[in-house]
Amino acid sequence: MARAPLTLTVLNEQLAALGRPPYEGPDEPAALRLAALDAVLAALDAGAEPGRPLLRAAVRVTLDRLAEAAPGRAVEVRVPPFAAVQCMEGPRHTRGTPPNVVEMDAVTWLELATGRVTWDEAVRARRITAGGPRADLSALVPLK
Repeated sequence: MARAPLTLTVLNEQLAALGRPPYEGPDEPAALRLAALDAVLAALDAGAEPGRPLLRAAVRVTLDRLAEAAPGRAVEVRVPPFAAVQCMEGPRHTRGTPPNVVEMDAVTWLELATGRVTWDEAVRARRITAGGPRADLSALVPLK
């Protein structure tokens, strides 16, 4: 199955489905990804399912922010099937499965990244799989 790219048209279709005005910002990838994050959060608030291209863009932009906020390669954060990043200082791994891995679905990640759910709430609800001594993102979420 081919991946549908995030485009201005795809973004505006999601916004229209939510009863929101069309996006009027720049038609460049970074700006579209930020707008996609807003559209995904609006869809979740409305109880609607966000489009896959928007969900992918929202996950990627927030994971990029995490990697910028906590540079390093000690922990791998995975949000399949959309993206994964390495972050946090500490011993880095270069091959094979890293010793510190955090994995969750896209909605859980976006809720953590935006402060809609806390790390402890998501862990207690078993929405996160985390393994390794450094696999705790509680000090990093919500993202600034």
